[in-house]
Amino acid sequence: MFGRRPLVVAAFVLAAATGACASPRAGAAACNAGGGQSEIKPLQPLSLVTDKGRFAFKVEDADTDARRETGLMCRKALAADRGMLFDFRQPTDGVAFWMRNTLIPLDIVFIRPDGRVLSIARNAHPLDDTPLPAGGRIRGVLELAGGRAAQIDLMPGDQVIHKIFPQ
Repeated sequence: MFGRRPLVVAAFVLAAATGACASPRAGAAACNAGGGQSEIKPLQPLSLVTDKGRFAFKVEDADTDARRETGLMCRKALAADRGMLFDFRQPTDGVAFWMRNTLIPLDIVFIRPDGRVLSIARNAHPLDDTPLPAGGRIRGVLELAGGRAAQIDLMPGDQVIHKIFPQ
């Protein structure tokens, strides 16, 4: 999976156990049949520190292969103070995300092992299978509602505060 081809992860993950949404390989039309998915609980605190200040979020933890594979697929909304954190558990190269079965735009924030933002795919287009590469070694990825990164002036080098990153 981590060979010469980049690891591609669906941008919107569904908890596989809920059965509320289509599998990552099903088409977007399958999302309508399931009625969407619920948040993965418990939500965890995460903060982003930018030149504009510190911004608090509550994030879902995509910490298993199944959760990372389905992401936020089939979600019809994501609140401005919510997100999903993909924890790869160790520094990883060659990661790219896509928007298959993702119904809303997202900002996809690629996070270095030291907890600093590496890069941001801003306003990723819903239902687009084009890979969005991290561009370097990461430990995690944070998905936010599309446009949110610009609202808080999030930039590469900014700090992500969460228990998986060193302080």
